[in-house]
Amino acid sequence: MSTLVRQPVRAPAGELTADLARGLAGGDEASLTAVYRRWGPLVHALAHRALGDSREAEDITQQVFLAAWRGRSCYRPELGSLAAWLTGITRHRIADALVARTRRAALVEDAGEQYAAMHHRAQEGMDPTVDRALVTEELARLPAAQRTVLRLAFYEDLTHPQIAERTGWPLGTVKSHARRGIRSLRLRLRPEDLRDGR
Repeated sequence: MSTLVRQPVRAPAGELTADLARGLAGGDEASLTAVYRRWGPLVHALAHRALGDSREAEDITQQVFLAAWRGRSCYRPELGSLAAWLTGITRHRIADALVARTRRAALVEDAGEQYAAMHHRAQEGMDPTVDRALVTEELARLPAAQRTVLRLAFYEDLTHPQIAERTGWPLGTVKSHARRGIRSLRLRLRPEDLRDGR
C-alpha cells in the first residue's frame, strides 16, 4: 500500500498580499521585511530608470520603505493594491529627488556666477571674506520665514517637501518663501549694487 505524501497547501498570491498588507498596517516588522523583499526590486528599478543612478536609486528605495512603515496607518486596501501604494510613494520620492537635483544644479550655477563676481572683485582689491559676510548679512535681513526656508535648503540641503515637514508649513507656503527670499538675495547681491556700495 503506497503512502500518500501531503503537500503543504499554499495560499493564493492575493491572500498572501492581503496578509502582508494587514501585517504592515499592524506594525509587524516581519511583514515589512517580506514587503521589502517582494517589492524592493520593483521600487529600485523604477527609481533607477527615472534617475539613472544606482546609489540614488538605493537611497530612494530605502526612503520609500521607511515612508511606507511610518505611514502604514494611511494605507487603504480598498483604494488600491499594496504594489500601487508603494509605486505612488516611489513616484513622489523620485519627484523630490529630481527637484533636489535641479535645485543643486541651480545652486552650483549661481555659485559659479558668484565665484566669478568675487574673483573679479578680488582682482579689483575686494576681499572675498567681505563677500561671505555680505551674504550672511543679507540673509539675516530677510523676513524670518524666508530666512528659515533658505537656511534649511542651503545649509541642510533639504527639499521643499522636507522643509514643509520640518516646519509644519504647507508646501506652497514653503515654495513662496523660497522664491521671495532668493529673489531678494539676488537683487541685493547684484554685482553692480555691491560695486556701488548699495
